[in-house]
Amino acid sequence: MSDPVSINYIVAPGGALKGRFRLPGDKSISHRALMLGAIAEGQTRINGFLEGEDTLATLSAFRAMGVEITQRNQQDVVVNGVGLHGLTAPSGPLDLGNSGTSVRLLAGLLSGQSFNSELIGDASLMRRPMRRVTQPLQMMNADITCTQQGTLPIKIRGGRKLHGIDYALPVVSAQLKSCLLLAGLYAEGKTCIHEPAQTRDHTERMLEQFGYVLNKRSNSICITGGGKLRATEITVPGDISSAAFFIVGACISEGSEITLEQVGINPTRDAVIHILKSMGADIMVNNPRIQSGEPVGDIRVRSSQLHGIEIPLDLVPAAIDEFPAIMIAAASAKNRTVLKGAAELRVKESDRIMAITEGLKAIGINAKAHADGMEVEGGRIRGGVVDSFNDHRIAMAFAMAGLAAKDLITIKDCTNVNTSFPGFVDLADQAGLGIRQGDAGAR
Repeated sequence: MSDPVSINYIVAPGGALKGRFRLPGDKSISHRALMLGAIAEGQTRINGFLEGEDTLATLSAFRAMGVEITQRNQQDVVVNGVGLHGLTAPSGPLDLGNSGTSVRLLAGLLSGQSFNSELIGDASLMRRPMRRVTQPLQMMNADITCTQQGTLPIKIRGGRKLHGIDYALPVVSAQLKSCLLLAGLYAEGKTCIHEPAQTRDHTERMLEQFGYVLNKRSNSICITGGGKLRATEITVPGDISSAAFFIVGACISEGSEITLEQVGINPTRDAVIHILKSMGADIMVNNPRIQSGEPVGDIRVRSSQLHGIEIPLDLVPAAIDEFPAIMIAAASAKNRTVLKGAAELRVKESDRIMAITEGLKAIGINAKAHADGMEVEGGRIRGGVVDSFNDHRIAMAFAMAGLAAKDLITIKDCTNVNTSFPGFVDLADQAGLGIRQGDAGAR
């Protein structure tokens, strides 16, 4: 994929968030709905699909492997499944752009195919660790390799007969768990995966929506190969990781009150709500319900008086994607917030521990980085220039910091926000954030 022209965000100080909003569909669920729909038997309809660059990369990959996918509009997708063994060889490498989810899950799915394949991505994704998926797949008899540095490209030689394994995850990673579950669909016998801590369970829930039987107990999941996936209809809820930015923005800006409608509140993903509530956030989840196997609710948030905390270790894995937003809440809170046990932040789209710490310092907040976390001393946010390191979550988090800032904040290199939240600027502006886009030379 060609590199897009870089843009900056320019955020005016102050303001408040108000109104009722629907957020884009959940990225994790959109990826998985496409993947399972493609290898199911029959026609799957996906309502509320996230049309972000990451999910479109997944869509393009399956089209390149012979799956007919039509978009009736931006958010409604129809996938004509080809069955577990109906994919065809792509004409060249599959370019997944910036999407780590696409690459790691596809590594498992493609290990069971009869054809060769190669996975690549953009400059950021080409640096991210991939040996964590290639090594256990090799244990399943997959012919799969990455570079000596443990990075992309991943090359897979098809035609290997996979066998099930009993595997304890060495890291807390929903992507790794999902990769092995997808490989397990193609493996002889049973594949059992044991997690050190529970991670998001969208793959398990969706496999069951597609009619596949799993054996789940505590933090262990077993899947037996050789079954079939039956096409279904999936309604994708709003993404709680996207909601986190608006939740924090409303908490830190005086006079704010918003309701975010139909947001996923999966208990493996809602740690951000528990963390912010423990900091004093005024958050209420209304109208909880189940939709396509996923818990959904309407989240009401009011401006709050926040205080610093030591974030409970047991909540860290389930909030790993939301820490850029949470640390903006910490910057506006009284006293100190301490984060530990979050070394995984070092290997996201950027080194997020470094990116958050440097960004907070740039806007006048005392912050100290550690190997597996950080300390943030709450205070008055000034203006300044923040480098997002081309990381979508860093960009959106620091945009919301403008609501509590004294002066203008400029955030550099925000193009990748489109990977997860197309339309962020328009929705944030509609909600009350004084934000606009500028060219890469803006200051």
